[in-house]
Amino acid sequence: MTHDTALASAPPRRVAVLMFDDVEVLDFAGPFEVFGVARGPEGTFAFEVFTVALEAGPVVARNGLCVVPHACAADLGRVDVLVVPGGRGTRREMGRPEMLEFVRAASAQAEITLSVCTGALILGAAGLLRGLAATTHYAALNELRALDCARVLPRARVVDNGRIMTATGVSAGIDGALHVVSRTLGGAHAVETARYMQYDWRRRRIARRSRAV
Repeated sequence: MTHDTALASAPPRRVAVLMFDDVEVLDFAGPFEVFGVARGPEGTFAFEVFTVALEAGPVVARNGLCVVPHACAADLGRVDVLVVPGGRGTRREMGRPEMLEFVRAASAQAEITLSVCTGALILGAAGLLRGLAATTHYAALNELRALDCARVLPRARVVDNGRIMTATGVSAGIDGALHVVSRTLGGAHAVETARYMQYDWRRRRIARRSRAV
């Protein structure tokens, strides 16, 4: 069986995008769009993407956008990719034991966990960045350093440690998600996804497994 045949016969990877009050809109919407439109070798959708929150009910994102998540944590099940976005709400969520426990449990089962912007603070508080390199929004770099949990790479747009990835602020979540598409489906599929979105993706400033490339 060829690599492309194996990909074609595989079911879509399940992608959970974490939601909470005061989440940054593009942090979650950018990756949601990438995974939502990415297609596999036979033109079928390669990912099943949905939003998840700790509890059922609407979430109020930045600037008052109201979103009703598809699932709550208790009903989530196993996911292949976990996306942890940022926003002002991360400072509250990184202090909630139930949020940190959920992120740890979901990440432990996932193939890849991707944080966007200050979502890295949640990963750090959950102990998922120990011994790794990481990045976050430029305005939160010192907050990440203060957690003393990772080697901070301020100039990398995406840091890939294998199972754990972090992306810098806001629009960089699109780059991070495209990098996940490239890793799981191949570079050509990521390029085609970016082309469909008319997004200028140049694979810029990627650091892999704590080593800049």
